Amino acid sequence: MTQAHDDDDDDDDPRDGERDDHEELIELLNELRVVLPGVQVLFAFLLTIPFTGRFAQLTAVQEWAFTVAFLSAAVALVLLMTPSAYHRMRFRAGDEEWMLRLSNRLTLAGLACVAVALVASVYLVTDVVRSGPVAIGIAAVLAIAMVWLWFGLATVRIMRERGRPGSGRRR
Repeated sequence: MTQAHDDDDDDDDPRDGERDDHEELIELLNELRVVLPGVQVLFAFLLTIPFTGRFAQLTAVQEWAFTVAFLSAAVALVLLMTPSAYHRMRFRAGDEEWMLRLSNRLTLAGLACVAVALVASVYLVTDVVRSGPVAIGIAAVLAIAMVWLWFGLATVRIMRERGRPGSGRRR
């Protein structure tokens, strides 16, 4: 029985790195498709708040929380949408490795902005409903959970892998 030669299994193919970069870029863009709708909904919600009658009753601290949430959501949208725009303009230029590196950094920065926007939004809503220390506590718990789950778990894993022989990271 003979096996057919498959180009995908050829270890000497110089295009392997390009294919890997392309697949990683597509995977990242697909991840952004999951994140973006949530950020867009949060941003849309925040856009409506100043036009409600209750907005005039916010305290100075609540207004700052709103401002931080609103601006963080806007910056998050810009950062998270940039990889798609960049990809659209440069996808045939053959610089997928650079695109992937840039897109990864933009996505991480965008997620950090999403975290800030979520914490500020939760603080604002909770402070309106249950003012004072309860709002601060709930926002702090959310912030700690997001930092750990979104960034801490992966960072710990990266640090552990760096200590192992033969565990060199590609990027």
